[in-house]
Amino acid sequence: MSNLGITPRATDYSEWYNDLVVKAGLADHSGVRGCMVIKPHGYAIWENMQRALDDMFKATGHVNAYFPLFIPKSYLSREAAHVEGFAKECAVVTHYRLKNDPDGKGVVVDPDSKLEEELIIRPTSETVIWNTYAKWIQSYRDLPLLINQWANVVRWEMRTRLFLRTAEFLWQEGHTAHATWDEAEQEALTMLDAYRRFAEEWMAVPVLTGVKSEGEKFAGADHTYCIEALTQDLRCLQAGTSHHLGQNFAKAFDVKFQTAEGREEYVYATSWGVSTRLIGTLIMAHSDDKGLVCPPRLAPVQVVFVPMGKEEALRAATIEMADRLAGEMRALGIRVHVDKRDKESPGFKFNDWELKGACLRVELGPRDLEAGTCVVARRDTGEKSTLSLEALVAETPGMLETMQKALYDRALEFREANTHRVDTWEEFERMFEGEAGPGFVLAHWDGTTETENAITEKTKATIRCIPLRPLDPGDDAPGACVLTGKPSARRVVFAKAY
Repeated sequence: MSNLGITPRATDYSEWYNDLVVKAGLADHSGVRGCMVIKPHGYAIWENMQRALDDMFKATGHVNAYFPLFIPKSYLSREAAHVEGFAKECAVVTHYRLKNDPDGKGVVVDPDSKLEEELIIRPTSETVIWNTYAKWIQSYRDLPLLINQWANVVRWEMRTRLFLRTAEFLWQEGHTAHATWDEAEQEALTMLDAYRRFAEEWMAVPVLTGVKSEGEKFAGADHTYCIEALTQDLRCLQAGTSHHLGQNFAKAFDVKFQTAEGREEYVYATSWGVSTRLIGTLIMAHSDDKGLVCPPRLAPVQVVFVPMGKEEALRAATIEMADRLAGEMRALGIRVHVDKRDKESPGFKFNDWELKGACLRVELGPRDLEAGTCVVARRDTGEKSTLSLEALVAETPGMLETMQKALYDRALEFREANTHRVDTWEEFERMFEGEAGPGFVLAHWDGTTETENAITEKTKATIRCIPLRPLDPGDDAPGACVLTGKPSARRVVFAKAY
């Protein structure tokens, strides 16, 4: 255990993650089993993610709306594959009123308030949204319908972990309607690429893009696209999904439109979403034993000033300078904080801001002030440099961009070093021995659900995706299935996943 109370990654990666999330003030456990409290520092990351993603959605023609939290049970029953996929995770509302306990022991459910039809707290919103779209869509002039909502959902998870898997989580879910299969397909791919760009350009996390196998696709979808990230413990995290729903939900909710030629046809649909799980992805991709390492574009605090000075007058002078420089940085759109706590030592503050993931730490003492300089420490490398106070503000944006790129390059190098190609079952089994993940393993698969399930049962490895583009030349060449030896069209990506 470090002096910050964080278990080292090499000792227990799972405990390291849990310790970091709590100690860095990102989230906490709540009094409701399986649910989390997102603390201000963690929510600030989510807000930055929201802003970036929302701008990307609106740039591609989408608008925001909001749909009900509650879904009538009969709605879920209309799409068989969908309800089967979520049935075990649904929270159900059966009554609408409480009353005082006659025995004086608080409140009890009023048995006379039983609902005529149970309501499901949304695990996802396809059914309630498509029931609404049936009223909104009449003609080809109403298409395409491009709507997103920011919301919370509930999936009654039994084994939870902060950000990665909780009973309630925050997300966005896009739901679109189109006149043709091709238009819906282009929408699904457009949003998949938006997620890829967000992961790589904002989170500094390289991701694989691909299509899910039949066994792993979204319940009720024609097919599902995904982005997959690699964590430092060599496991995989599904970071986002984009689903081509075909006409499944349109037929279930009788959503038809009149074509320009006067024919009546069912619309084609997509849905797509990312969640607060992205925060867990970011932590597991970049952070270290000192705490959170956050890419500058998403960091709540990009620059922290630590003014120092034992004598009150000297410390006041360093605070005054820090405030002035911070104001100039804010004018450039930089998220900056001046740490004016007077009961904590500089060493404590340094450790505290490393734990919380401030990208650049500016140390400013009386001697620095006299010399017209300051010391700047980079969070990701720990590297320190001395800059003139005159140059600091102008050079800060470049330092932040350098750190952003360095984090991506480091994560990409790590992924490439832990991507393997395997051709025999013996080697495949060896790769997946023990609890640790091997990274991404590209191997041939005969395309059947039976073989997919058999591989998972034997090794705990799952097919993460069938890549849209080969990672290396030859990955999309035919071969023989790693388990059965039957013909395989191309290599697919296997990994142990969260």
